[in-house]
Amino acid sequence: MDLFNNLALGFGVAFTFQNLVYAFVGCLLGTLIGVLPGIGPVATIAMLLPATYALPPVAALIMLAGIYYGAQYGGSTTAILVNLPGESSSVVTVIDGYQMARQGRAGPALAAAGLGSFFAGCVGTLILAAFAAPLTEVAFKFGPAEYFSLMILGLIGAVVLASGSLLKAVAMIILGLLLGLVGTDVNSGVARYAFDIPELTDGIGFIVIAMGVFGYGEIISNLSQPEDEREVFTGKVQGLMPTRDDFKNMVPAVLRGTALGCALGILPGGGALLSAFAAYTIEKKTRLRPGEVPFGQGNIRGVAAPESANNAGSQTSFIPLLTLGIPPNAVMALMVGAMTIHNIQPGPQVMTSNPELFWGLIASMWIGNLMLVVLNLPLIGIWIKLLTVPYRWLFPAIVLFCAIGVYSTNNNTWDIWMVAIFGFIGYVFIKLGCEPAPLLLGLILGPMMEENLRRAMLLSRGDWSVFVTRPLSAGLLAAAALLLVIVLLPAIQSKREEAFVED
Repeated sequence: MDLFNNLALGFGVAFTFQNLVYAFVGCLLGTLIGVLPGIGPVATIAMLLPATYALPPVAALIMLAGIYYGAQYGGSTTAILVNLPGESSSVVTVIDGYQMARQGRAGPALAAAGLGSFFAGCVGTLILAAFAAPLTEVAFKFGPAEYFSLMILGLIGAVVLASGSLLKAVAMIILGLLLGLVGTDVNSGVARYAFDIPELTDGIGFIVIAMGVFGYGEIISNLSQPEDEREVFTGKVQGLMPTRDDFKNMVPAVLRGTALGCALGILPGGGALLSAFAAYTIEKKTRLRPGEVPFGQGNIRGVAAPESANNAGSQTSFIPLLTLGIPPNAVMALMVGAMTIHNIQPGPQVMTSNPELFWGLIASMWIGNLMLVVLNLPLIGIWIKLLTVPYRWLFPAIVLFCAIGVYSTNNNTWDIWMVAIFGFIGYVFIKLGCEPAPLLLGLILGPMMEENLRRAMLLSRGDWSVFVTRPLSAGLLAAAALLLVIVLLPAIQSKREEAFVED
């Protein structure tokens, strides 16, 4: 009964005119920012944080939360239309979403992403409201050893993800891990693999590699073809909304993705990202229905599942922030900053000392998710119009927006040159038939894995057995080993190769 009373209090706070306006402004800004390649929610919230000084605390946090899940929505738009993941969790959406756009099915892909995200966001918010306190105890059970084992499982999941050769997939993950080592050592402060180039001491940014490998690489590959052979989009658009068959395929995928996102979102350090990869891996393991398009060639489940998972994960990532005061990702760290600015101490006491803020923020998420669907579904037609622009006009615009987006994150021309270099590397990957998604997962998880490995070794005083003596860590490593064995079995390998043979 308390839950209903608390939600009634929350909706009372969220439904005031001022808070509705700020929720709408946050969702609109988040969507627009998500659509622009390179400018993710972290950069946007960092830029707009000073603007919230004059706002009441509840309105400020409602607006910033709107920007966060609005950007998660918007990131899928560029991933589907122009092969550019606007957000790290949109990397998986690129694989099937862009193929659907090429086949004239960008409308159903965008609608699947929007509707899946809406459903997952609502369920994630419900779980946040109902289980915030008990779920934090699950997150508490994760120490450095467990996080390291979870990330090992995530990387082996990425091997399953990649189409084509297993050897190439493993090579891409290792390359991603190596690129993640570039920068300054966390413990000693010594520059590693920076080759005396000052700009490399901060490491190579995710945005730089994602835009170069996915965006510029695809553009160079297209420009290398004769004009009549360029694989861009089939001029015809086959309807803006998913068909009945699409819905039949989508619904179970959305449910599975939502469940995974809700579970993994509470884990600090890339829960929403891992859940998107895990959701795609599970879909690939699920049997294809008769007549269904193979994965990697435009399967709608490959869009609906990861988009649902990352949105559910982005909602439940508020659980450790609001109940423990622990930010699970960079965006939540900025939210902690916003709370501190407004003299609110994040942690378990927020629920009791400031219930209007806690429950008002939760209620605003439902309203924000509804606003995003109302905003985004009518815009599908407008985004599709982009695809009718001749490629000779479209590709310079993509290059320009990428350059602006990359420059605006650090105000550094070095990053623009780096995108160009990784664009050429991306073109080489296309020629070699390598899938770039595992590389990005290796890049993102590499530094986190190293940090947790070092922490685990420090706490255990150099005893490696800590990874197998702790039950949760041992269970995750056993799951990773089992997954690896299954993938390497000759029967599975041959079936896997058959599934990826292009028509």
